Amino acid sequence: MARALELARRGLGLAAPNPMVGAVLVRDGRIVGEGWHEGPGTDHAEVAALRRAGELARGATLYVTLEPCSHQGRTPPCAPAVAAAGVARLVAAARDPNPTVDGRGFAVLREAGVRVEAGVGAPEGRDLIAGFAKHVRSGLPFVTLKTASSLDGKAAARDGSSRWITGEAARRDAHELRAEAGAVAAGAGTVLADDPSLTVRLEGYRGRQPVRVVVDASGRTPGGGRVHDGAARTVVATTVRAPGPARAAWEDAGAEVLVLPESPEGVALDALLEALGKRDVQGLLVEGGPTLAWSFLRAGLIDRWVAYVGARALGGAGAMPAVGGDGVPSIGEAIPLHIESVERLGEDVKVVARVHGDR
Repeated sequence: MARALELARRGLGLAAPNPMVGAVLVRDGRIVGEGWHEGPGTDHAEVAALRRAGELARGATLYVTLEPCSHQGRTPPCAPAVAAAGVARLVAAARDPNPTVDGRGFAVLREAGVRVEAGVGAPEGRDLIAGFAKHVRSGLPFVTLKTASSLDGKAAARDGSSRWITGEAARRDAHELRAEAGAVAAGAGTVLADDPSLTVRLEGYRGRQPVRVVVDASGRTPGGGRVHDGAARTVVATTVRAPGPARAAWEDAGAEVLVLPESPEGVALDALLEALGKRDVQGLLVEGGPTLAWSFLRAGLIDRWVAYVGARALGGAGAMPAVGGDGVPSIGEAIPLHIESVERLGEDVKVVARVHGDR
């Protein structure tokens, strides 16, 4: 299953809007076929593994990260193909959250005499398809907040400099987060201060670039800079407060301009998520900056928080925090988090927490 999960990630940036899936066929103690999914219209992971195994699939065990599908889409259903190949046993990490499947693939296989075992590697399997799962059930993207700070919680020094708070390993990992996401969001302040590109820059990366989302309620950002360089699609989320010339400049730069309802903080973020979901964005990475991070947190819209903590201290009351805004008035109103993992990345630490896990 660990190998199947590893293979699934080869579909990073390619599989969407389908889920990333990996499959491994084992017979007589050795791997006889492997596969992963690279996107709509291509072989599903199970079918790719069956093709590689050929006749050796008969009597084998198939390890797969997600329940085989049972419905006709752009490609034929996988569950009947698995049964027809003579696979004796199926081991799956996660059930398919799609209501048109959800257990039906397992049922097809059991009816065909295949032994089915589900839930092996379940946490990793569910994490792999978090965006797909939320979107297929709610129509909304799975929202990840990403922050990078010093050990004392600062996102930048007093002069605004922030490169580099974390080391190369943490920055590479953060680019994988971008690759997982369908869209990456930054606020107007971050765009003006940092001129970010918000693209995936991983060696050998073959996937699509995420949609770049600039959240600018009043038209502060220009129609230039790296977010409008044509390297990826750009969406500017704004309100009626943005002047006509600002909207025209964004459109002239090739961006899609979304005029959304207002909230006390600016753009109504729930409306933004709904708009992105309708555009088939399954995952949104909220990457910059502190004000936007707090707006999403306060609105209860963050599903997961990935915090990179650099092995350095900046100090200073005037230094920028990782999360800004007004904050909660008392400790009794703190936003509850559930720490899922803590990982060492070079000299830095990566902390993953679930937010609003009771939803």
